[in-house]
Amino acid sequence: MTSVQRDRTDPLAGEARARYRRILRFAAWQLAQTWWFELFLPRLGLRRLTERNRPARMRRFAQRFHGLAVELGGLMIKVGQFMSSRLDVLPPEITAELEGLQDEVPPVPFPAIRALAEAELGAPLEAVFASVEETPIAAASLGQAHRAKLLPGNAEDTGLSSVVFKVQRPGIDTIVDVDLAALRRVGGWLSRIRIVSHRADVPALIKEFAQTSLEEIDYLNEAANSERFAADFVDDARVTVPGVVWERTTRRVLTLEDVTAIKITDAESLRMAGIDPASVAPVFASVMFDQLFTNGFFHADPHPGNIFVTPHAGSSERPWKLTFIDFGMMGEVPAKTRRGLRKLLIAAASRDGKGLVAAISDVGVLMPSADTAELERAMTQLFARFGGMGFAELRDVDPREFRDFGAEFGSVIRSLPFQLPENFLLIIRAMSLTSGVCSSLDARFNLWDSVEPYAAQLLRDERGNLINDVASQAFDAAAVALRLPKRLDGLVTRLEEGSLQVDNRRLERQIARLIRIARRAVGAVIFGAMLIAGSVIRTDDTVLGNVLMIASVVPLLYGLWSGRRSR
Repeated sequence: MTSVQRDRTDPLAGEARARYRRILRFAAWQLAQTWWFELFLPRLGLRRLTERNRPARMRRFAQRFHGLAVELGGLMIKVGQFMSSRLDVLPPEITAELEGLQDEVPPVPFPAIRALAEAELGAPLEAVFASVEETPIAAASLGQAHRAKLLPGNAEDTGLSSVVFKVQRPGIDTIVDVDLAALRRVGGWLSRIRIVSHRADVPALIKEFAQTSLEEIDYLNEAANSERFAADFVDDARVTVPGVVWERTTRRVLTLEDVTAIKITDAESLRMAGIDPASVAPVFASVMFDQLFTNGFFHADPHPGNIFVTPHAGSSERPWKLTFIDFGMMGEVPAKTRRGLRKLLIAAASRDGKGLVAAISDVGVLMPSADTAELERAMTQLFARFGGMGFAELRDVDPREFRDFGAEFGSVIRSLPFQLPENFLLIIRAMSLTSGVCSSLDARFNLWDSVEPYAAQLLRDERGNLINDVASQAFDAAAVALRLPKRLDGLVTRLEEGSLQVDNRRLERQIARLIRIARRAVGAVIFGAMLIAGSVIRTDDTVLGNVLMIASVVPLLYGLWSGRRSR
């Protein structure tokens, strides 16, 4: 049977193949246009023409992709959402056009939702819920949510009455598979373009995106993520998370406590509830910092539709909480990356351009072969000019100054070999959305106001870790100091007794020299460890710090005296 015959006998296979081909045609046409305008025409001396028309071309591309994504749905919506959040690398002509994709998804008719839900739960909805609202409260690219009421028995068992009943879009598994196959094909094309392959491992990025997407359509995984996130903030009065009704949850159906409240960016509703929107921004930023830099498990899709501000009359200190929902897209920060991010945050808070570049290298964003001198200079200039400004202040800067600095900074960035470590796409997305939410809450919000106290706390934590590390190294050095002379003396004894046959006098002199060097080295290591530990501890405990610094003279004298005595 030919492929055409298979398509005719299997409508779903035919639709999948048509979808696959349409995505590839769109990508191929855009790549061809980019090659023509950005590579070919400049070689003919028409660079000014291409630069002048670039904003209009970017806008047309975004409009075409917007239309394609809305029509096809599936992962194309997710790709567009990610692009709309990349204010750092994509021009505003693209990001502004794709912003509407956050909420612009047509709902699935309720009969199709009902059929899928009843097949998953193994019973009619009337036997599972007391009532279900047919009009969805949210329609996303992978699923949609409806309000429902639990039956009296379930409500008594769970302590919940009103719930949100979230159901996958019918056939989304097939759509995700097709979209990922098309993205892998496009990634293969991009990896053959030198200017792209030298800057990013596109297949690896698509592999990461695929893993995240497959996890997002598994609602059992989302429910587990929700409970893990709740455990991270169980003692934090700033954050609340909806409870999971596990008895009504499967891989394609998720039932959660209804925690609908004030959308975080709804400034008018916040003021009506007596909440100052400007007071919400630093708390939200701090909570996101905790997830990224402390917990290592973070919400990777914190757009305004996924965060509510819930009034909480029982607390006098802060009469509201941040309520997070939709835990399908979560990220984890490995310990090594988290340490690098902490260094990066501390360097950014202290306006240390050189330290920031070193932290970027530690995180793994820069290839080891990168020459960072120019980047350090550019970062230093960036902090010197724009470091302490909020978004409102930045709007007052002469656009020509931004343009000139951006051109210089962009050329430096493009000259460096970058790579994105594991999960870094999600980190970038989370921080980009966080910045956007905070600036919408308070136009004069200054990120440094939130970064600096948080970085100061991290610095205190790092200093405590340094004290522990130095103390551990000092004890290790002391143990070596106690064992090494005995081992070396034993070796010499064996040589003297003749149990170790050595006839080379030169070797004996070398061993004696090794003993002297070892004693000096041990003394120097202990001296250095005690001196550093004393200087660090002295800021918190003057007496103990001074004692350690004075006592460090003893191993120093031991090393010098033992070296002389052995001659």
